[in-house]
Amino acid sequence: MTRITAFLLLAAGVSLSQPTSLEFLNHGKPMVDAHNCYPYNGRWADRIDRALASGYPVSIEQDLTWGADPDTGKRAPVLSHQAKTAGGEPTLQHYFFEHIRPIVEAAVAANDRARWPLIVLHFDFKSNEPDLLRAVWDVLGSYEPWLTTAPKAADPNRLEPFDVKPVLVITEDSDAQEEVFFQSVPVGSRLRVFGSAHTRGLASQPRDQRAHLAATLPPEQLLADPPTNYRRWWNNSWAEVEEGGQQRAGAWTPADNARLHALVDRAHQLGYWIRFYTLDGFGPSEDLGWDQNYNFGALAAARERWQAAIQAGVDFIATDQYEQLRDLMRDRAGTR
Repeated sequence: MTRITAFLLLAAGVSLSQPTSLEFLNHGKPMVDAHNCYPYNGRWADRIDRALASGYPVSIEQDLTWGADPDTGKRAPVLSHQAKTAGGEPTLQHYFFEHIRPIVEAAVAANDRARWPLIVLHFDFKSNEPDLLRAVWDVLGSYEPWLTTAPKAADPNRLEPFDVKPVLVITEDSDAQEEVFFQSVPVGSRLRVFGSAHTRGLASQPRDQRAHLAATLPPEQLLADPPTNYRRWWNNSWAEVEEGGQQRAGAWTPADNARLHALVDRAHQLGYWIRFYTLDGFGPSEDLGWDQNYNFGALAAARERWQAAIQAGVDFIATDQYEQLRDLMRDRAGTR
């Protein structure tokens, strides 16, 4: 940090002991984003262990809805790919937070803050009922000493510095979530979770034109608003890069690469992290409950796009193939 930068930050009332930019997250390098990292109907319960084994930092997506705690029968936030549960779904508290307890406690004891956050917890809510959102807020409160937080100030457009801890929690762009996770939080309290930006320019367009516009509108039209104290990242489908997304992707072209770089540059220039979902490439025999809508059809096609995303500086590269993306990142870094 230069002296001029330090002077300007001090003049703005920003603490130099806390991060004021994006760089604290993995020192500005891309990370594995473990897509749909929870069991489906009791199957593939090892997804969280696979994600954690991919190395740190790692982003772990947890889809949430209302359900019943299998141990107590009481209503609780549970992990599910659908809003309606079948019964037996694991709770957020048990499957995620208690599972990572040894990791977080060891990290706190080691106090190696330069590596924090180790884990990014990404919520994808399947229901936005206020009671569910408040219940999740309360679960986060139980683990707040583990969480990266920022103060709630009177001015929502003032980006307050993060107090970095081993876990960072992010969620998506729902206004209902902002109401519970930000608007209802008293000034002076700590924000426990941070939302994503609204993607503009598409909602008012005819449905039959949206796929084309998503891949062709200038990034400045898609992402028009600067970050706020609550909205700190930008979530994108791959259809913003290649028209029609994974199912219609052809050969990776220089134009595709330029589009990807333009989107990433726009996010970073404004001060957002950026995520793209979900980059998979697999055949029928390799399918472990993954979504064909996200399938490029072959690992080589996914790897080519992973390479491009790493080169462009995408912060969160979402995939179901955690290990393969991890290995590619390690090969590029020369750490294997």
